[in-house]
Amino acid sequence: MPPPVIDVHTHLVPRGWRDLSAACGGEGWPWLRIDSEREAMIMVGEQEFRPVGAQCWDPAVRAGDMAADGVDVQVVSPTPVFFGYDRPAAQAAKLARIFNDLTLECVAGDPRFVPFCQVPLQDPDAACAELDRCLASGHSGVEIGNHVGDRDLDDEGVVTFLQHCARVGAPVFVHPWDMPDGPRLDRWMARWLTGMPAETHLSVLALILSGAFDRLPETLRLCFAHGAGSFPFWLGRADNAWHRRGELVRGSSQRPPSHYVDRFYSDTVVFEPAALRLLVEVLGEDRVVVGSDYPYPLGERPAGEVVRKATFLTDGQRTKILSTNALRFLGTPC
Repeated sequence: MPPPVIDVHTHLVPRGWRDLSAACGGEGWPWLRIDSEREAMIMVGEQEFRPVGAQCWDPAVRAGDMAADGVDVQVVSPTPVFFGYDRPAAQAAKLARIFNDLTLECVAGDPRFVPFCQVPLQDPDAACAELDRCLASGHSGVEIGNHVGDRDLDDEGVVTFLQHCARVGAPVFVHPWDMPDGPRLDRWMARWLTGMPAETHLSVLALILSGAFDRLPETLRLCFAHGAGSFPFWLGRADNAWHRRGELVRGSSQRPPSHYVDRFYSDTVVFEPAALRLLVEVLGEDRVVVGSDYPYPLGERPAGEVVRKATFLTDGQRTKILSTNALRFLGTPC
């Protein structure tokens, strides 16, 4: 029997939730405007954020799309607009508990769906506590945003949380969010097309140049979304700067950036075989896993298509990327 095809990058939105102002305190929380049985709109205050459909909350619809795409297992993660990192930690902790419990209700123990939780990352103690609660309740890992305000992944509180993830064996999926805005970025979806890759690039560099990777255990299983952003393409520039402008660039890192490419995974949301080739060459064939960004329109459908149509991959490499690398990321025996 062939190993399962695993999509590590999908999102979920529950079909409604209780009033978050009453449940968590504060105002201006996201809410869901139900437009029909199969259509809804994520609202932030009175602003429309994103239209969503039944594939966000209906396991049967998701399973049908998986079958059509040849995917056996989905890692199901929160949608980043619900992280709540800009809120007081106590409010974000209540929010995380509500959405994490709703995620488990949505997947209903179906082994085709591997639920990842969210945590109040602005408070490392609360984040560790919520992760532990979720792992005990049925979640298999955690999705985090790539920064908390001006605090990047090398922030001591975030590093403390990542150390805890390594200690308890929880895989971590890092998704960019809360991109800068402004007149130059508020057209053509430029925040998503340029801001997201740049955010991930910066966060990978932060873990490297701050020395965080040198302090974090190698047992930490970390995966970045969207092909690790622009980091793979510009790795040579980072190495060159580390050697030539070390007084400004090296920070606390013990080695140049290219030394750390085996410390994390990346998904395959890059769409073109040429981009996938670069990703595999930079990170290695053991560090790339299928992701689709399902069910959102900027994602890949069918999921894994770029891997299947990449003629440069051997059958063994394709199997790793479609399946066995993800099993290792999830901590599941191959």
